[in-house]
Amino acid sequence: MSGLLITGTSSDAGKSLVVTGLCRALARRGLSVAPYKAQNMSNHSMVCRDGAEIGRAQYLQAQAAGVEATSAMNPVLLKPGSDRRAHVVVRGRPAGELMAGEYATGRTHLAEASFAAYEELAAAHDVIVCEGAGSPAEINLRAGDYVNLGLAQRFSLPTVLVGDIDRGGVLAALYGTWALVSDSDRPLLRAYLINKFRGDASVLEPGLAEITRRTGMPSLGVLPWLQDVWLDSEDSLSMGAWGDAEDGVAPDRRLSVAVVRLPRTSNGTDVDALAAEPGVDVRVTVDVDAVREADLVVLPGSRATTSDLAWLRRTGLADVVLERAARGAPVLGICGGYQMLLDEIVDDGVEGSESASPATVPGLGLLPGRVVFHEDKVLARPSGTWRGHAVEGYEIHHGVVSPMGAEDFPGGHADGPVRGSIWHGTLECDDFRRALLADVAATTGARWTAQPGATPFASRREGMIDTLADALETHVDVDAIIALTEEKP
Repeated sequence: MSGLLITGTSSDAGKSLVVTGLCRALARRGLSVAPYKAQNMSNHSMVCRDGAEIGRAQYLQAQAAGVEATSAMNPVLLKPGSDRRAHVVVRGRPAGELMAGEYATGRTHLAEASFAAYEELAAAHDVIVCEGAGSPAEINLRAGDYVNLGLAQRFSLPTVLVGDIDRGGVLAALYGTWALVSDSDRPLLRAYLINKFRGDASVLEPGLAEITRRTGMPSLGVLPWLQDVWLDSEDSLSMGAWGDAEDGVAPDRRLSVAVVRLPRTSNGTDVDALAAEPGVDVRVTVDVDAVREADLVVLPGSRATTSDLAWLRRTGLADVVLERAARGAPVLGICGGYQMLLDEIVDDGVEGSESASPATVPGLGLLPGRVVFHEDKVLARPSGTWRGHAVEGYEIHHGVVSPMGAEDFPGGHADGPVRGSIWHGTLECDDFRRALLADVAATTGARWTAQPGATPFASRREGMIDTLADALETHVDVDAIIALTEEKP
């Protein structure tokens, strides 16, 4: 077994993309590959076939590697419920909470679980492609680190540093990272690559040569900006980015979707399939007018339902959603967004509120029913049908919904054009998604129709993985990366 750590000069430098592309590129060469991220902090997660919850990015990386996703690939998942509290998932199951003050000192047991998971993967695969978190230069957290250089030290992993040139200052970020890490950690930094470059890469050569001269790290290459590649993100700010404004659908035949950007959005990747549909324009927004005027409004999942509902009311967006429902304009709530549409929410303190005291909060009252939050978390991979179309999804929630006598809808219920589902992922089902959008168009008078021969969403995602792997093979020295895995720092 050999391994490699991909880390970055900052969050969103492109670590997840590089790991995904490498998993596919190495799998193409006949290697048994597994992705691994010791700790992921994200509210975007997925349920594996065995019922374990892991980060969406690692689930996708397993797909790229051609292996079944397991909890060992993301042994620790931290799901922020507030600015000072994160819900902890260990090996795919709930495992308590982590307070802000405990982040640097209270994670020893999490490190042990993560290292054991790495060893489990190492026994079963040729290469483990590890993804770091944030930056390895977060020296204030180094003592308790087990996801960046702490992981690399434990397993003697050569480390590749990814720099995001689109942010600006990439040369300073590369050198600064190398300079800030300790003398004992520095030899682990074996090479670097540049991500998100636009233009002629030859203009970078003098700078890259100087970075190599000063640090000893060789450049592995320069990845271009890949406009048509957008993979499942850990960041709620990135949802809905799969759209193509030049999809050939005329302006008068388009459908508009406004997705409310909740403060604690969870699994915002649900709307990616909407954004990928030809002729559908998705805007993730907090703009009142955009929410009022869209053909369809989506309330996405939330890691803090009652808190986000209070925010919805403070901003006036709740009034706009109520106004839409009163005039028969379509609204779709997913998981936490569905819970907000109900008559009543009973929160016993487990779902994200700062108070642990039970409280009953009125919902928006657009769907008859109530939700009660419980300590036990539901993790499932359900399936069903809607108007003759197969629908499947996944469940990640503490709230148990009791609907009251309304029209059936997959994973939930409906009342006219207001619909809600506790299931995530249903919009990735092509026939269901297009039938739902056709219903929205008929309700609003929009002229949108599904495009014959449109690429299925799963095929588009698979194509993006291949495009990413192709870019790595073209612009990055993959052979040099493989060589790094075969030697020890």
